[in-house]
Amino acid sequence: MEMILSLSIGVLVASGVWLTLRPRTFQVIIGLCLLSYGVNLFIFAMGRLVTGAAPIMPKGGFVDPDNFADPVPQALVLTAIVISFATTALFLVVIMASRGFTGTDHVDGKERDS
Repeated sequence: MEMILSLSIGVLVASGVWLTLRPRTFQVIIGLCLLSYGVNLFIFAMGRLVTGAAPIMPKGGFVDPDNFADPVPQALVLTAIVISFATTALFLVVIMASRGFTGTDHVDGKERDS
């Protein structure tokens, strides 16, 4: 399970970096989204991969924290998802305005001479 999760994080981050370095703005947006998904999975994996663990500790008495899921990475990932949706929407609006002003969707604003 850990190997699959590690490989998926690596593939998401590598694809995100590759797309972020592309010349078209839409590819840059998709690359940033893939990077954020990879980072979210990484943060989520830092909370230990435990199956069948209860998310909330009961009241009173001594409890073993190893039997329960860590809520902090889950809260961080939930917050990061909301922020990534907002920044993606902002990037799309800025890119649409830039395309309207320059007439091209290249990152530097110039078409490549080939």
